[in-house]
Amino acid sequence: MREETGDIAWKKVLLVGVDTGEEKDFERSMEELKNLAQAACKEVAGIITQRLFTVNRALYIGSGKAVEVKDFAGECGAEEVIFDNALSPSQVRNLTGILELPVLDRTNLILDIFALRAQTREAKLQVEMAKLEYMLPRLVGLHEALSRQGGASGSMSSKGTGEKKLELDRRKIEHRISELKKELELVERSRQTQRKRRKDSQIPQVALVGYTNAGKSTILNRMVEKYGECPQKTVMEKDMLFATLETSVRSIDVDGRPFLLADTVGFIHKLPHGLVKAFRSTLEEVRNADLLVQVVDFSDENYKQQIEVTQKTLRELEAGDIPQILVYNKVDKCRLEAELPQIRGDQIYISAKGNRGIEELAEMIQSRVYADNQDCRFLIPYDKGAVVSSLMENASVLEREYTERGILLHVNCSRQERAKYESYAL
Repeated sequence: MREETGDIAWKKVLLVGVDTGEEKDFERSMEELKNLAQAACKEVAGIITQRLFTVNRALYIGSGKAVEVKDFAGECGAEEVIFDNALSPSQVRNLTGILELPVLDRTNLILDIFALRAQTREAKLQVEMAKLEYMLPRLVGLHEALSRQGGASGSMSSKGTGEKKLELDRRKIEHRISELKKELELVERSRQTQRKRRKDSQIPQVALVGYTNAGKSTILNRMVEKYGECPQKTVMEKDMLFATLETSVRSIDVDGRPFLLADTVGFIHKLPHGLVKAFRSTLEEVRNADLLVQVVDFSDENYKQQIEVTQKTLRELEAGDIPQILVYNKVDKCRLEAELPQIRGDQIYISAKGNRGIEELAEMIQSRVYADNQDCRFLIPYDKGAVVSSLMENASVLEREYTERGILLHVNCSRQERAKYESYAL
């Protein structure tokens, strides 16, 4: 089914995959490729697969299969051919020559989706850099005149027209990548300042992570509507791949114990390394979190593989050791909604769209991030107003009493806060 994409013209595409037996579920991978194509505003006109012991180094598929793909593409009216795996620059060049159509791979397709979805300046810069870094090694052979050599002397004059253009293109791309890195460094400095401010506040930080389209944004919105400082500050939620590319952070307050909840970009099978690298600064919210809430689409029959993909990506981000809560979402699609929520240790089964289990999840998060908190009593002299203000802001005040010697505060606070004001403790 086509999404609402405004005036974007849909292109017919032919999908091609090679099953070498190394992948656990090849059919699932091809189905996901189809969904990715639709998310990139492409209409799937047909699918061709081949079983090989190893991929063809020159063409990825066999030479006979390449001719079959060309003929079938002509029959179904395909305007592009998309391959399920990453292709080498030489494979792209060789296949383009045979098929006489634009050739994309999975990485290129995901980059196209990110380019369509990017809204903020930072996301647009990150996507552009990832696309340029992807293009750079694939410039070779893109110009028909590349093989023609000039006869004059000199470093540039002895090169063919194609080679001259190739060098110019490469220089332009390298220059633009350098510019983008500088711009992103400025954005990252601003983001680091925001992170430091949040860290200094000592409010626990929680990040929603998981496979794309698992329902992270829906959970964030339900939390904001019920516990947020500004209930109207929701984010876009939509049933599609990579609906969210920007990290959104919202303050959630459950019974006077606040925490910061971040919605992050979703992961996917074979997520291009270039995108992980480009979005690393955005994903720093994950690395700096005190708790990760992994959201899983329980209605997807491949949810176990999706958990594996998420864990692998978290390890790539050096966030694999951060404590986690596992949230099985969209359970209402395969179980009775009246049975929800269900809690089993650090796992909870919910329906965020049906607003089932949000309160229980919020309480789980709160109990985990405040697990080390202690009930303490402090006697603060009246001339130490800054200490009182700090405790009022960073701790949960249970009782306050004005005595002759000062302000008596009974609070629930973190171990760090307790140590910081140990001299006033009773």
